[in-house]
Amino acid sequence: MNRRVFLAQGLLLTLAACATTGEPQVGADGKPLPRVYRIADERAVSFRFLDAMNTLRAAKSLPPVSFDANLTAAAATHARDMSVQNRPWHFGSDGSSPLVRAQRSGFTGRLLGENISETYETELETLSSWMGRDDTRVVIMDPLATRLGFAWFQEPSGKIWWTMVTGG
Repeated sequence: MNRRVFLAQGLLLTLAACATTGEPQVGADGKPLPRVYRIADERAVSFRFLDAMNTLRAAKSLPPVSFDANLTAAAATHARDMSVQNRPWHFGSDGSSPLVRAQRSGFTGRLLGENISETYETELETLSSWMGRDDTRVVIMDPLATRLGFAWFQEPSGKIWWTMVTGG
């Protein structure tokens, strides 16, 4: 009996040593270090974003958006290009604008807007951040938007370059 208690206590102590405190690691500035969000299931990321965006739009009685392959291709091209340039901005390394990239990808509708981001955050945290700013919220909540292009490029370091493009 004592042997079982001793073994159980040893097992519990071993498990307790493996537990984390849950405290975030902090940098020299005292702020929490970013956690690397590794994208493993690309379809799940895309559809979580789409569902969340449509939920936000429905709350304002706006029509849902659906994925457009051409806009998604334009978004993917730009996400990778921002990584190459190492700066989040709306112009491609060749000077292309969002409109030119959408046209190059074969989109024949009306381009309405583009949101970009350079983060270590998830797709939902990025969407939340975009909703927190007037200039990016208007792209998400555009009542004319019916089509969505959404893509990202994740660097080996974990940094993610997000791009979303809306059209009608």
